[in-house]
This record gives sequence, C-alpha cells and structure tokens, in this order.
Amino acid sequence: MATSRAKAPKGILGFPVAPMDAEGKLDLVGLEKNIEFLVEEGLSSVFVACGAGELHAISNEEYRSMVEVAVEKTKGKVPLYTGVGGNITHALEQVRISEELGVEGYLILPPYLIEPSQDGIYNYLKEIIQSSDLNAIVYQRDNCIFEAETLQKLCELPQLVGFKDGIGNMEKNVEFTHLIGDRLEWINGMPLAEVTMAAYVNLGFTSYSSAISNYIPHISAKYYEALLSDDKELVNELYKDVIFPIHRIRKQKKGYAVSLIKAGMKIVGLPVTTNVRAPIAPVEEGHYEELKVIIEKALEKYPAKVTAV
Repeated sequence: MATSRAKAPKGILGFPVAPMDAEGKLDLVGLEKNIEFLVEEGLSSVFVACGAGELHAISNEEYRSMVEVAVEKTKGKVPLYTGVGGNITHALEQVRISEELGVEGYLILPPYLIEPSQDGIYNYLKEIIQSSDLNAIVYQRDNCIFEAETLQKLCELPQLVGFKDGIGNMEKNVEFTHLIGDRLEWINGMPLAEVTMAAYVNLGFTSYSSAISNYIPHISAKYYEALLSDDKELVNELYKDVIFPIHRIRKQKKGYAVSLIKAGMKIVGLPVTTNVRAPIAPVEEGHYEELKVIIEKALEKYPAKVTAV
C-alpha cells in the first residue's frame, strides 16, 4: 500500500498542456519541451494529462504516449503524477497505465456526466484509489463536491495523500482543513490559482497548480515567495501588473483555462500551437493580442533570470 505521505506534492505544481499540431494530432515533441521547461524552471512536480492536458479529449493510447514522455523527462528530477477520471472504466485503465509506467501517483478528475450522491462519489473514488498502490489525490470541482463525512471516510484509505480544491467554497475548506488537518496535502486548484492563493494559504494550503508557470514561471515563483514572506507591496504589484489582467482575459470565455495557457506559451516562444480539441475553443485573436501585451510588459518589469552557459 502507499506508505509515504511525505511524497505528496508541495509547492508550485506544473501542469503541462497537450500540444496539438495543425491537424489536431498530439505533438509529443512539444510536450517534451513543455515538461523540460517546467522542470528547468523549478516546478516542484509535474502532473501530466490532467485538465490542462485535455484528459477529456485524448484516447488512452494517446494518454499512454503522454505519460511515457513525462516519465522520461522527469525521472530522477521531480515527482510525476497523472490525471485519471471521467468514465470509471477509462479511469481504472489510466491508473493501470500509470502504475505500469512507474509514476508516483495520480489526480482523480470528476466522473463523467452524472451528478452523483455522496455515496456515489465515495464509491467512484474508492474503486479507483483501491485499484493500485499509487498515491492518490482527489479533486473537488464540477460534479464532485464533498461533504466532510465523505472526505473523512476516504481518508481511511492509505493511498490518499492530497485534496485539490477547484470550487473556492471557503466555508467548506475551513471545515475540511480543521477536521482533517495534516492527514492530507491541501492544494489550491482554482483557475489561475495565484488569484486566490493569498486566501488559501491562511487555511493551511501549501501547494497550488499554476497555469501561468507554463509560460512565465518565474513570476508565479516570485509571487509565491512574496506571499510567504509577507511582502505585501510586491504581491500587490504582481496582482496589478500580471495576475489580475490575465485573469480578466481568462474569464472572457469558457475553456480559456486551457486554451489561454497555449496562447501564453506561443507568445514566449515555446514550440506549442494554440490548437485545442473541441469542445474547448481556441483563444480569439483580440484576446491573444491583449495577453501578448500583458506578458511583454511583465517580462520587461520582471525579467526572467538568464542562466549562465
């Protein structure tokens, strides 16, 4: 069984995209570059084929290919987690693939379509978690909303190491963290999590998934360091100059939580197109240009460190 809760991911977590070529086919070279960039920039762990990685739109064959690339690029460097979920049969197959390829754990995305009861949520998650010895992280979002009793019952499973929140119900988060304490690692999974991390950190959330780390990771790191050191002036500047402006664009259209990442990556010169798979829509040209201006100004005011060769 899973024995090392200390291996639960902490800090700023990297969530690579699923790069697509002009025909909409998976671009594994682009994925390699994406993961290499995240590792080189100091992200504490990598989560491949999750929401940003368009898990909803890839086949299990493509899933295997993505995980194989991620294993190769992270081995011996940072912990690797995968995304699993949706259809229970597919989720169990994804866990099997993940275990076979040697990842450390996985994040469970919500079940497909159904609005389950609490015992339905419990049974779905329990079946997945008990299917392997890998570390498991549950994800509260969409149709997978917990009551405290359900989460406490899941904590009886030793493989469960973390809880990721994507709904922003602070009343629930206060209740959960006080009842469960350090039994779990608490992860802020809100879209553009830097926006809300100032509130989450006071509840004991010490990790977050960072979308902007796919293209301006040094700014996310600068923000989190300033937040933890109580540098309110720098935190406020980063909110004003970078985080809130990007967040305002992200809110313009559903699906931008994914497609805006690819736009940012293209703007900074990473080998990724803006192509996404339906039903996610690509970033509109006007929003792309707005993002480009924000990023260019951010890099001018907060330049990335250049590593000496």
